[in-house]
Amino acid sequence: MIALQIIARLLDYPDEALWAHRDDLLSALADSQALDEENAAKLSAFIKPFCAAELLDRQAEYCSLFDRGRATSLLLFEHVHGESRDRGQAMVDLLDQYRAAGLVLDSKELPDYLPLYLEYLASLPLEEARSGLVDIAPILALLAARIAQRDSHYAVLFELLLAISGVALNSADVAEKLQQESRDDTPQALDAVWEEEQIKFLSEQGCASAEETAHSQRFAGAVAPQYINLDAHFESGTAGESRP
Repeated sequence: MIALQIIARLLDYPDEALWAHRDDLLSALADSQALDEENAAKLSAFIKPFCAAELLDRQAEYCSLFDRGRATSLLLFEHVHGESRDRGQAMVDLLDQYRAAGLVLDSKELPDYLPLYLEYLASLPLEEARSGLVDIAPILALLAARIAQRDSHYAVLFELLLAISGVALNSADVAEKLQQESRDDTPQALDAVWEEEQIKFLSEQGCASAEETAHSQRFAGAVAPQYINLDAHFESGTAGESRP
């Protein structure tokens, strides 16, 4: 599915190769059949100004949006398993899916990296690709809402993925759930996490004092949980779609 390949490339880190072939994105979009006229126009409207900017500016924008904090991480299992042990098994299972499809990863990215997952779906028949998007629809809606809160044009790419999936779910459906959520990309939130990790490391080395323990506890609630359970909304909004 060409549309998924285009969106996957746009969600990957902007590099020289993309800028050298940016005109090809619009040419490929013209051959896409997965998007209706309105959504194809939205994707085109994203591509043109996106590729007209300086590459360094787009790289800085990308890092600021996707690499600061966990709330907008493009690692899918970050929003499902966090740091639990279940994440490792989920990675193994996803790798098995890739291998079953005849794909061998030569990328440095983890298997649950969204652009990589989209590349995998793009290699499948249309209905199977849509089913794969349905599986991650709650995550896509959550990311769309969080990114929209940051006033980033990237939000449209996640809305387009939801449109391709066919699920009755979008960023507006989950925006209200985010009103009480603390952003984890502010300097204060990032400092709090760094402080907590430092104390945790020292504690594991057997060097933590009572004062350090109290310091760790003080920062423990500095960043609100970034994982919102959307299952109830998803089940009521998609009329019969199933989750893994």
